[in-house]
Formats: sequence, structure tokens, C-alpha cells
Amino acid sequence: MDSTTLILVAIAGLFVGFLIAKFMEKGKASKTIVNAKKDANSILKEAKIEGENIRKDKIFQAKEKFLELKAEHEKVINNKDKKISEAEKRTRDKESQVSSELSKSKKLNEQLDNKIKGVAYKEEFYNKKQSELEKLHKNQVQQLEVISGLSAEDAKSQLMESLKETAKTDAMAFLQTTMEEAKLTAQQEARKIVINTIQRIGTEEAVENCVSVFNLESDDVKGRIIGREGRNIRAIEAATGVEIIVDDTPEAIILSCFDSVRREIARLSLHKLVTDGRIHPARIEEIVRKTEKQIEQEIVEIGKRTVIDLGIHGLHPELIKAVGRMKYRSSYGQNLLQHSREVAKLCGVMASELGLNPKLAKRAGLLHDIGKVPNTEAEVETPHAILGMQWAEKFGEKPDVCNAIGAHHDEVEMKTLISPIIQVCDAISGARPGARRQVLDSYIQRLKDLEEIAFAFGGVQKAYAIQAGRELRVIVESEKVSDDKAAQLSFEISQKIQTDMTYPGQVKVTVIRETRSVNVAK
Repeated sequence: MDSTTLILVAIAGLFVGFLIAKFMEKGKASKTIVNAKKDANSILKEAKIEGENIRKDKIFQAKEKFLELKAEHEKVINNKDKKISEAEKRTRDKESQVSSELSKSKKLNEQLDNKIKGVAYKEEFYNKKQSELEKLHKNQVQQLEVISGLSAEDAKSQLMESLKETAKTDAMAFLQTTMEEAKLTAQQEARKIVINTIQRIGTEEAVENCVSVFNLESDDVKGRIIGREGRNIRAIEAATGVEIIVDDTPEAIILSCFDSVRREIARLSLHKLVTDGRIHPARIEEIVRKTEKQIEQEIVEIGKRTVIDLGIHGLHPELIKAVGRMKYRSSYGQNLLQHSREVAKLCGVMASELGLNPKLAKRAGLLHDIGKVPNTEAEVETPHAILGMQWAEKFGEKPDVCNAIGAHHDEVEMKTLISPIIQVCDAISGARPGARRQVLDSYIQRLKDLEEIAFAFGGVQKAYAIQAGRELRVIVESEKVSDDKAAQLSFEISQKIQTDMTYPGQVKVTVIRETRSVNVAK
């Protein structure tokens, strides 16, 4: 065999071997496919079984949940049914109660109707009786007029005129007797009330601002001050308007008055009298007049020193005098001059900080309360801010100063920048803790009102409120007021005080009528 044949035989062998190999691989692949199908079928069977189990579990759980929800729903329904039944029961009870109340009200209405009918019948009966009585009364009056020869009105007026004076005198006597009896019976209870009040309340009293202590070298001087039968002490009290209290305090007597100027006059007068040694009524009146002039001069000097210390120039003499009188006045327990000086200094500082005129602010601050020292009783009724503004205008102060004085309590409208400064500084000085006491001004006003009530009656020469307002001492003119009239005047003043004023405790009214005969030997 040649080489070509061998090659062909080899190629054919290779091809046959390749076919055999392919056939064998195809058989293996068919077996693998068969096995895969078997596995897939088994997996599908297992998946179906597992899905069926899961479905059964879910169905079971859903049935359990449904049963739970059904039980809860039935429970809620039962509760609602129970509440509805209770509400129906309460409604039935209310209906029965209302029906019973309606039946009662019907009975009451019937009873009320019966009573109204009875009252109407009685009213008609009484009206008939009243008309009959009026007819009888008219007949009797006509018969009396015929008998007396006077009409009813004429007889009534004559009777009233004849009994008027007698009734007035009897009424005054009865009132005085009743008041004395009330004082005797109420004294015991009043003492208990006062003692309980003192034990419970320890507030500061106004007496500290209304008394002065005058020291003596020895107690022998007290007898000379009192004088024979008390004539010296009465003369001092009448001349100064100050009550002199002489008690067991060693080497001292007490001067009591709400007006500090009066107290100072009495203190200086007593000092001069004790130093001189001559104490009798004529000498007392002379010393008191001299002391009053001295106090007036001292007031002017105080005003001058104050304006010089504050650097204020060109102030009118009357305003300087008003500033000096501030030393003897207080505002809610705070000395008025010290308060005004403090306000002036504060105003100067505040005006400087704000770039305003400090001298003008000081001037307004010093004068802002001059209305609290009026010269006449008529000026007391005017608010002190308005009165101070009027004085400032009268004595030539600038419009800015006048407006600041009048507006520091909002009495008038503020028109300058200085006005609010005065208001603020006044509040700073007066509102700080311990600066003021609120009761003093009302206390002093009450004492002044007591004196004004006395002056409203004719024949009153002097009137002094003493004993911290518990006594009003009235001195009358002997030519105009008799002894009987003095007793009647005391009663009328006490009734006027009782009617027009409000005050604690009681006020004793003492009317003094004194006759003097004075001749001069030449």
C-alpha cells in the first residue's frame, strides 16, 4: 500500500473514532437531562407541599385573629348596651322625679292662688275701713275747727311755734345726757378694745412729729410755769396754740402741737421766760410776740442760706421766705426742706447728664413743693402743685420753671424737658425706703379741719386742736358769746364734727370764755 492509501485509512480511522466519541457524549448528555428532569420534578413536589403547609398555617392564624376581633367587638357592644341601659334607667328616674316635682308645684300654685285671693279680700276690707276712718277723722276735725274757731293748719302752726324752743332745749339736754350715759357704760369695753389693739399692733405713731421736749434745770420751775391756779400755763397755751403737758417726767415738760412753727415759738418763749425768771400772763404775751418776729427772721435766714448753698440767684424775697418755712413742714414724715434740697441736687445732676441747663433744673427742683406751705386758709384747698405754680408765676419765675412745678404731679401738661426731670427726681427722693410715712399728711389735715370747723361759728376768736386731735380748744370773744351761748356752741361744734368728719376715738370740745379788764396808769 502506498502512502496515500495509508493516509486515507488513517483519516478514516480518525473520523470513525470522532463519531464514536460524539455518540458517547450524546448518550451522557441525554442521561444528564433525564436526571435533571427528575430532580426538577422532586423540587416542584416539595415546593407544592411546603406552600400547602404555609397556606394552612396562614388560614389558621387568620381564623384565630378573626375570633379575637369578634370577641373584642362583642365586648364593646356589651359595654355600650350596658351604658345605654343605665342611661335609660337614669332618664326614667329623672322623669319620675320631674313628674313628682310638677305635682308638688301644682299644689303650691293652688295654695298660692288661695292665699292671693285671701290677701285681696283682706286688702279690700282694710281699704273700706280706711275710708271710713278718714271720713270720721274729717268729721272730727271739722267739729274741732267749729269749736275752736281755728283751722287745722293754723292750730298746727301755733302749736309748733310754741313747742319749738322747748323741744330744742329738751333735745339738747337729752342728747347730752344720753352721750354721758353712753360714755360711762362704754368705758369698760373701750379700754379692752384699746388694750387689745395696742398689744396686736406696734406701728409707729405720729406723736414723734408732733411733740417737743423742753428740758428744765430743776422740777421747781414746773410750778412757776403752771402759775397760780394754772393761769401761766393757760396764757402760754392761749398765746401759742400749743398744749403744754406737765407730768412726772423729771426736769422736762412736753410741748404738743401738729404745727412745728407753733412748737418752736413755744419752746423759744419758754426758754426766754425761764431764763428771765419773770413768768406772768402779760410777760408771756410780750415774749411770744417777740419770739414770733424772731422766728420770721430765722425763716428768712434759712431760705437765704439754702439758695446760696445751691447756687440759685435772683429769687424773689417771698419765695425765699417760703423756702425757709419748709424747714418747719413735713411731707409724709419727710422734712420738706431736706426733700426739696435733695430734689434740687438730683435735678442739677440729671440735667447736666442730659445736656440741659442745670441751674434752671435746680431752681425748679427747690421750688417744686412750695405750695405745701400756704399762707392763708383759702389756699389749703388748692393742690400744692398748682398753688406753687401760681406763686412762681406771681413772683416772676420763668415759664419753664412754672410748668415744671405745676406738672410734677401731672396736674398740668408738661411742656419742657425740665418738667419730667423734676417729676422723676421727686419720685427718687420720696420713694426710697424709709423716706416717708403715709399717715402724717392725713393726720395734720384732720387737725386743720377740726380748727376750720370751729372758725365757721360766729364769735370764735381762736381754735387749737390739741391732744393729737382728741381735744379741740375754742377761745371765744366774751362780748359776742355769753355763758349760755358758750355751752350751746360747744354742743353744736361737737355735733358738726361728728357729722362732717371721720376720726378715730372721740373729740372733746372745750369752749373758753374769758373776761379781761385792762387799764393803764399814767
